[in-house]
Amino acid sequence: MKTKLLFLFSAYFLINTIHSQTTIPIYSYVLFYDGYAGLVDEPTDPEVTRLRNDLFTTKLQPSQLEQIGNTLQLSIIITAACDNYDRIGNVNLVLVPKGNTTYDTNTAQKIEMGRFITPFMNMNISPSDVPYTFTVDNIAKILKDSSINLNYDFWVEFEVFGVPYAAQTQVAGCSGRTDVFYGSLDFITNTDTTVPNDTFLLPLNFKKNLNNYEAAATDVIGQTVRTINYTTSQIINNATYTLITSNHGSNSGGEEYNRRFHYIYHDDVQVLSYKPGDPTCEPYRVYNTQPNGIYGSVPRTNAQWQSFSNWCPGAVIPIRTINLGNMASGSHSFKITVPTAVFTGGQGYIPVSLYLQGQNTELGINDFNVYTYDIYPNPTVDVINVNATEIIKSYQLIDVQGRILFARDHNDDNLKLDISNQSKGVYFLRMIFDKGSNTEKIIKE
Repeated sequence: MKTKLLFLFSAYFLINTIHSQTTIPIYSYVLFYDGYAGLVDEPTDPEVTRLRNDLFTTKLQPSQLEQIGNTLQLSIIITAACDNYDRIGNVNLVLVPKGNTTYDTNTAQKIEMGRFITPFMNMNISPSDVPYTFTVDNIAKILKDSSINLNYDFWVEFEVFGVPYAAQTQVAGCSGRTDVFYGSLDFITNTDTTVPNDTFLLPLNFKKNLNNYEAAATDVIGQTVRTINYTTSQIINNATYTLITSNHGSNSGGEEYNRRFHYIYHDDVQVLSYKPGDPTCEPYRVYNTQPNGIYGSVPRTNAQWQSFSNWCPGAVIPIRTINLGNMASGSHSFKITVPTAVFTGGQGYIPVSLYLQGQNTELGINDFNVYTYDIYPNPTVDVINVNATEIIKSYQLIDVQGRILFARDHNDDNLKLDISNQSKGVYFLRMIFDKGSNTEKIIKE
């Protein structure tokens, strides 16, 4: 009798746990197009905006935010269209000043919530859908924080870069087509609305490339290292870094095909080391329906996968959480370095996304509001204008060889830079703010 009662209680608890989950549709079967082509003129749902062929955005409505509890999963389905190669995709949370009906995706405050790789899919072969799931309970705290909600609206970007050119000749039915993938995104949450209301958030780096050959992508040309300096005005309790990295390109011998140690430092103390890549890519074989050079006709051993694969087509990219404990107010630094990285032929990149999250000791929206700016025109023939929300303490103009052409103190939130006497080509404008620095690519025509 006791055994039967225990079973009934367990079944009741399981059923109620399942029913306590809520699914919030965010995107339903949106269609991505050739990422290299001009913006397509195809309709979207009224609440969805196509910013680029590879990027959609939508604003979270109050009714959606009210449903979010203290857990959150991203449930993504990518469906094959006319791209049969492995591509990168991601979901971003954008913090837009309250009431703004639009924003500039290039300058907006955002964090990357999840990143994934599409498999080699032939749309005519089943399965043509691939699922991805991310557990991001920490994002629920951001979405429910009253102080952040008072000052910001939340927008969710859905990004999948695809190219149809190979599929146009290799996949039946794709000739002349430029659509690449379909995508759907749901938020899955529980109904528990007891969420701490003391979230601290500081976006630090959004998908900025790390390599060793571009001045904007490394601290020192020839080394694969990036340091991010920032300042907190208060003590942050239970501080964590949330980090996403993945290695792409650089051909044979480069970063896409070789696992090398990544080292992470906080305030010059090493806090993490890791090699990218799954133990095996075999679980994703079923989704790789297009013949390709990664999946052969027979399974590979774990050792074989680990000898060359930094990630698996069809898999999620890990979200790494680094616990820092209680953080004192003042100046801090984050550093990522891959000392043995090889970028064959000056190609390849490691997109790095990073944000700091914790608990406020003093509530206040200004504590996580870092600088934003508009920069225009770019390309330019003579003058670059910068309008920033924070004081630009100083700036440098750097050429593609990493040489500093000139450096100036500034101490103003507006900058007018005359580069009419420079040769045509690519330059980098490095701006130093109170809370850190940023580098933008400038094209002189």
